[in-house]
Amino acid sequence: MQNDNMEQIVYNVVKKMTASSVMNLALAKELIRRVEEKAAQMGVKAVVAVSDAAGRPIAIECMDGAYIGSFDVALNKTYTSVAFQMPTAELAKLAAPGGSLYGIQNTNEGKIVIFGGGEPLYCGDTLIGAIGVSGGTAEQDTALGAYGKKICKEVISWK
Repeated sequence: MQNDNMEQIVYNVVKKMTASSVMNLALAKELIRRVEEKAAQMGVKAVVAVSDAAGRPIAIECMDGAYIGSFDVALNKTYTSVAFQMPTAELAKLAAPGGSLYGIQNTNEGKIVIFGGGEPLYCGDTLIGAIGVSGGTAEQDTALGAYGKKICKEVISWK
């Protein structure tokens, strides 16, 4: 009986999902393309990553000349944004000395990033993934991540 109930719950959740509520490769690639265009306009050589709602990478691209270290940072920004369902810049405030989450960056096998550039992505109220940008200053990465979040709805309707 309990198993049947669980199957019904899973069925109802899947039934409600639409193609626009799931992160996929086409959406990830288009978001990355547009963020890279913006980064180029700003003179930033960025690494841009997109993950799904479980924090698993969907796509990641390194612009020519981007820092090697930015690869892991961008990817971990997506993980952080999904794991805590908030922008990494917001988490940074909570993780500052004296903050309620001080030291959190030392957890989760070092995958938590507490500087800007990571943004959770939503379709309506549903978390579908995250974008992470690394390669510029913290302010530039934050602006590019926020841009990716802002255009996500437009990109979803495009696909």
